[in-house]
Amino acid sequence: MPASQHQSPKSDIEISQTATKRRILDIAKEKLGMAPENLEPYGHYKAKVSMDYIKSLKDKKNGKLILVTAITPTPAGEGKTTTTVGLTDALNHIGKKAMLCLREPSLGPSFGMKGGAAGGGYAQVIPMEDINLHFTGDFHAITSAHNLLSALIDNHIYWGNSLGIDSRRVVWRRVMDMNDRALREIVCSLGGVANGYPREAGFDITVASEVMAIFCLAKDLDDLKERLGNIIVAYTRERKPIRAKDLNAHGAMTALLKEAIAPNLVQTLEGTPAFIHGGPFANIAHGCNSVLATTTALKLADYVVTEAGFGADLGGEKFLDIKCRKAGLTPDCVVLVATIRALKMHGGVKKEDLKKEDLKALEAGMANLARHVENVKKFGIQPVVSINRFSADTDAEIALVKDKCKALGVEALMADHWAMGGEGAADVAKAVVKICDSGASKLKLLYPDEMPLFGKIETIAKEIYRAKAVSADKSVKDQLKTWEEMGYGKLPICVAKTQYSFSTNADAKGAPTDHTINVREVRLSAGAEFVVAICGEIMTMPGLPKVPAADSIDIAADGKIVGLF
Repeated sequence: MPASQHQSPKSDIEISQTATKRRILDIAKEKLGMAPENLEPYGHYKAKVSMDYIKSLKDKKNGKLILVTAITPTPAGEGKTTTTVGLTDALNHIGKKAMLCLREPSLGPSFGMKGGAAGGGYAQVIPMEDINLHFTGDFHAITSAHNLLSALIDNHIYWGNSLGIDSRRVVWRRVMDMNDRALREIVCSLGGVANGYPREAGFDITVASEVMAIFCLAKDLDDLKERLGNIIVAYTRERKPIRAKDLNAHGAMTALLKEAIAPNLVQTLEGTPAFIHGGPFANIAHGCNSVLATTTALKLADYVVTEAGFGADLGGEKFLDIKCRKAGLTPDCVVLVATIRALKMHGGVKKEDLKKEDLKALEAGMANLARHVENVKKFGIQPVVSINRFSADTDAEIALVKDKCKALGVEALMADHWAMGGEGAADVAKAVVKICDSGASKLKLLYPDEMPLFGKIETIAKEIYRAKAVSADKSVKDQLKTWEEMGYGKLPICVAKTQYSFSTNADAKGAPTDHTINVREVRLSAGAEFVVAICGEIMTMPGLPKVPAADSIDIAADGKIVGLF
């Protein structure tokens, strides 16, 4: 990799488009021992893994599982995906058999805030344009399955409503894979008798769909179908729940997802195999790639690196309390990604001043990293801190972070995979292997299944967010009690909350304490088997910024996509 990347950086898409890609069938055979007949190719560089082949792996020994998460995100950037890719390349670089599992990017943020989500620099998964756009069509299938159920609900009401659905109590919203604030709240079925019964409705983004959550938590096709059938879509006037299976919707929904449920195999720039499958957001959903991809990878490699969305207080907590609880997974190590830039922002530095050395602000911002280290240790997992290098980082700043981490009882190592690929993260890889092989990590879940639902919310708020209290209207608390009476009291909690702070105030940087978490709404995801607690002002349908990333995305005269970053 060119040492000049820090001096004259190439764009992510430029690096990706000039990379030498290998045929995915060759990668699978050489790196994973998979015969071509066990793959369903989507062109030359993408393939789905046969479900029959996945079933044949069930008796194989599992490899070690490594979770990559991060400090609280800032506009300065942290680089979780870049680190996940770079670390896995690094593990292979030091002689280990490793692969990675990532979530699929959503079109909403790709054309909105992010401009892409396939890593960066010389630590990327490819083909980058495909991954960031339509990929293998999984998100379209999930959107279609979700909206099929929406159509069947309104159709049932139109044709006599034999189930007695109260149209005021339809809780199933529609979805689309794009940020569109105009669709958050709508009135549907206008225009007279022929169009049905008018009612209030709305759209969420596809990644917030319960179908997405089910897709990512299902163990196989049968489990997927059962979970889809258990979705509660509405209530009768007598408050009796109506499920998707009552509408005979789950079979057709599963049929739409038959191809999508198979994990997608691609490669990194260095030819490391990667599963990219499923993509719920961690600020409004559970934020992990599919259980099927992760469990399959553990059968194929000695070390599996996976990522949870946003900071360790959101994606990390949900990975451990929801995904691990449901799938029986236990991480052997957690990697906490931090950047000196982001830590300085947490210490009060403005984005335009981040290139200047500021040890005082950096020390203040370390409170955020310290909090995340403490939180990870609460789960019984030993973390490693990976400092994702930026060109402006100074020796004094690097030394300060390392010293502070040493005082916290964790090792902090510089990683330069962005400029150097796997070689640049070799030190982090060695530290991770050491912890994995030590057997030091013993997963402890944050709360037991038996704890009341509101108690679980309070536990997360106080133990992870360091809130002094949780507030909620009587209607919210009553709703939780009703669900407990219905038999859903043992479900875990999925908090929908701003990713930019431990509190519900996105501007509260660092490590705020003694704040109040307000739960404004709760939603039962009976199929996914968790309860969503919507806190503060978080939206399940994001809007676009004033200047969306779409402004710079185009196709050049030679047919190449430009503007993804």
